[in-house]
Amino acid sequence: MEGKKAAIIGSGLIGRCWAALFARAGAQVSMFDIEMSQLEASLIAVQATVQELSDNDLLRDQDVGDVIARISVTTDMGTAIKDAFFVQECVPESLELKRKVFAQIDQLAEDDAILASSTSCIAPSKFTEGLTHCANAIVCHPVNPPHYIPVVEVVPAPWTSPDTVTRVRQIQLDLGQAPVVLNKEVNGFIINRLQYALLMEAWRLVEDGVASPQDVDSAISNGLALRWSFMGPFETIDLNAPQGVLDYCERYGETITEVCGEQTDPRQMKGSKTAQVVHDAMRESVPAEDLAVCLAEIVIKPRRMRMEFMDATGSYASKSSQHRKLSTTQTKAKLYSQFNFIVLATFEPSQHAP
Repeated sequence: MEGKKAAIIGSGLIGRCWAALFARAGAQVSMFDIEMSQLEASLIAVQATVQELSDNDLLRDQDVGDVIARISVTTDMGTAIKDAFFVQECVPESLELKRKVFAQIDQLAEDDAILASSTSCIAPSKFTEGLTHCANAIVCHPVNPPHYIPVVEVVPAPWTSPDTVTRVRQIQLDLGQAPVVLNKEVNGFIINRLQYALLMEAWRLVEDGVASPQDVDSAISNGLALRWSFMGPFETIDLNAPQGVLDYCERYGETITEVCGEQTDPRQMKGSKTAQVVHDAMRESVPAEDLAVCLAEIVIKPRRMRMEFMDATGSYASKSSQHRKLSTTQTKAKLYSQFNFIVLATFEPSQHAP
């Protein structure tokens, strides 16, 4: 990626993070927005992000000034996109706006440029149909903040070429991200479908008086999250039965199906009494004015711990293959206990207690 050019269309929070990631990877970055004052403010924010990455040993041993020097800003979309091998759209979540912006990008982009969107929920087929470069169009949805949380959902439209998907996956790996590729469009993609399912069940537990918001949170933060911070649900069940997934399904499958049969009623969140109950419960531990600071703390520390743990047990980039090398239940249990010890030793008791 060294010396190649990436164009960032939109200089909000996500656009700034993409700019930092591409610049860290060695690309020349041109960030576009319609107002120079917005771009100037965004450039200051990007500089702070790059410095923060350096402070947390995540800048790949590069000088902060060298990375920042790769980023330029412009109010001319043509200037931003000219000669770019990758165009990352980061405008607000409006279907009409994305259609308009992608039509403009399509006219300006190089024939072999990747045209990617940061959308978190809009299927790419809804705003890329009919484009001249529709085979190059794809969704690359990051999780906020992308410079600390590596996963990126790669979502092709029906007309996106297989070569585009392959190229995008490799580019994300080169950026230091962790791409997950969808084989087809689905409402909510992967991450939102998973987190919405958990969030709705948490909502029901509070609304039905089963548990307090704090105890529901504690069930995750002091329980399931200790596994999920370095293992997915299928890896988890594979390690939770002596003979793996098939054994797990034989042991627990009927119970899981029975419980899930009770989880079919979505609840209203917007304007609900439960929303106020949950909000008030959260403010008991984190005052509103401290939210921004707390977000930075809870994102930086777990990512550094996760990287350190994977470095200690095997390649961070190939953790799945590392897990597959584990042959005994005892070794697998040791892997659990090692990580749980690292997590609990990193945070003060008052920070992780219910």
